[in-house]
Amino acid sequence: MCGIVGYIGNQDAKEILLKGLDKLEYRGYDSAGIAVINGGQVHIFKEKGRIADLRAIVDTDLATNTGIGHTRWATHGVPSKLNAHPHQSTSGRFTLVHNGVIENYDLLKREYLQEVSFKSETDTEVIVQLIELFVNDGLSTDEAFRKTLKLLKGSYAIALLDTESGETIYVAKNKSPLLVGLGDGFNVVASDAMAMLQVTNQYVELMDKEIVIVTKDEVTIENLDGEVISRAPYTAELDASDIEKGTYPYYMLKEIDEQPLVLRRIIQTYQDHQGKLVIDDEIIDAVKAADRLYIIAAGTSYHAGLLGKQFIESMAKVPVEVHIASEFGYNMPLLSERPLFIFISQSGETADSRSVLVRVKEMGYKTLTITNVPGSTLSREADFTLLLHAGPEIAVASTKAYTAQMAVLAILGQVAAKKSGLDSDFDLVHELGIVANAMEVLCDSKEEFEKIAREYLLTTRNAFFIGRGIDYYVGQEGALKLKEISYIQAEGFAGGELKHGTIALIEEGTPIIALATQEHVNLSIRGNVKEVVARGANPCIISRKGLDMKEDRFVIPEVHELLTPLISVVPLQLLAYYAALQRGCDVDKPRNLAKSVTVE
Repeated sequence: MCGIVGYIGNQDAKEILLKGLDKLEYRGYDSAGIAVINGGQVHIFKEKGRIADLRAIVDTDLATNTGIGHTRWATHGVPSKLNAHPHQSTSGRFTLVHNGVIENYDLLKREYLQEVSFKSETDTEVIVQLIELFVNDGLSTDEAFRKTLKLLKGSYAIALLDTESGETIYVAKNKSPLLVGLGDGFNVVASDAMAMLQVTNQYVELMDKEIVIVTKDEVTIENLDGEVISRAPYTAELDASDIEKGTYPYYMLKEIDEQPLVLRRIIQTYQDHQGKLVIDDEIIDAVKAADRLYIIAAGTSYHAGLLGKQFIESMAKVPVEVHIASEFGYNMPLLSERPLFIFISQSGETADSRSVLVRVKEMGYKTLTITNVPGSTLSREADFTLLLHAGPEIAVASTKAYTAQMAVLAILGQVAAKKSGLDSDFDLVHELGIVANAMEVLCDSKEEFEKIAREYLLTTRNAFFIGRGIDYYVGQEGALKLKEISYIQAEGFAGGELKHGTIALIEEGTPIIALATQEHVNLSIRGNVKEVVARGANPCIISRKGLDMKEDRFVIPEVHELLTPLISVVPLQLLAYYAALQRGCDVDKPRNLAKSVTVE
């Protein structure tokens, strides 16, 4: 959700900025722009639409070695060229890009900027106009920047240019992610390390309410009171090849195919030299000390949490509650005496989850983040972290991170169980190996899923997913994937709930994707299928080998019943992919959506 890049050095800033924005496309955006300094003047290029549209209007002959860039996901004001970043002060001296939401922007306009004529509808323009106002009152740029930041309420990541200090980029953050990258004779700014991996893998993490003065030779970090802060850089452990599509037409298809590899990597990473699953003792002690676990997540990560509850409760015998982050933050339930909070987030930057994290830490509770991104905000601020090791996930619709989340939660459940002296009825390492093999079988069945998608989803306006037990949770994820990228109205329901209202929506030909992978409810879900068929529905039953019947449309390989969600979701991912492809949708960048949701 929105992305920032910045460069100051000796190379062509334009191309570095544009390539950086290309790498941030996955975050979701509706417009993009760059601002570069040449001969003491700022040149701005911005456009509604894709990076390719922006690239087409950039003056390729313009020489510049300093600039900032931005991809915008609309919050204040419609997607348009006027509302696109960068934004300028009235005189044009100051130019700024911003991620986040300024909650008191309207109040600031009324209190300080009544005489200013605004060009955009954004909260961002308030920031740059305030800086100019305070400079006109006699403050230096550094002082005006600092004073403005102290007035802001909400979230921000900011990069600022001043034409009278063309060899400097002023940077600040609060709640929204931002990094400074270090180079030899240059430095960069980025919302995500992968944006500037083209030029450096050395980054400095920024904390909330810090200001950074960036020149080509120096990076100075200060707090809002001007105190200098020293912080060592870290190496971004990303492989540039991981963020390229290679021969794949879309990242989503590549990431679906990577799931067996990711699962094997997780198995290997969480094993010791004797082949036993291991997790840091402090984390397991925290689980054992808790009388209840609270999983906090959003979207796909929430669905993974629902399945994680099943894994942990069945293996470790610890009660687990799963909550939607945006609801929990404002409607916190009565908590147990010794809770442990587990935050699940692919990006580690989910704003709703972070607001809960901040609150429960203030209450003195222990926190664990499960994320794909080391050094992310949720990882950095939680007491403990478990990494997914899924590699960069670029497509907006999460696939490999979702299955990685389930795998890590299963490992957490079994290690906690063994440390508590509970007997485990299966060898998780062995069973996850079987799951990885089964994933490969499913990934090799693409032609069949392409046919099923064409048969059931090509022209429909809606579709329903049904299941019981853990199949119900997988169905919810399948419905989310389908609606995210194909724009088909899709919902996941518990099979037994159909007759309590939902069956009224069934019309002649309505596609029903039914999951039948659990032996104890196999006949029950098949009874639910008969109920909707009697009302005209078009059923597509996906079953597990050993439970299959002749009317089933596809049979997945047999794996341990508790772990079936890891493979039963793969057909649903592929159905969503092909449905979107067949309908002419942008698979990797669906409309209105962002990969990293960094505002509440």
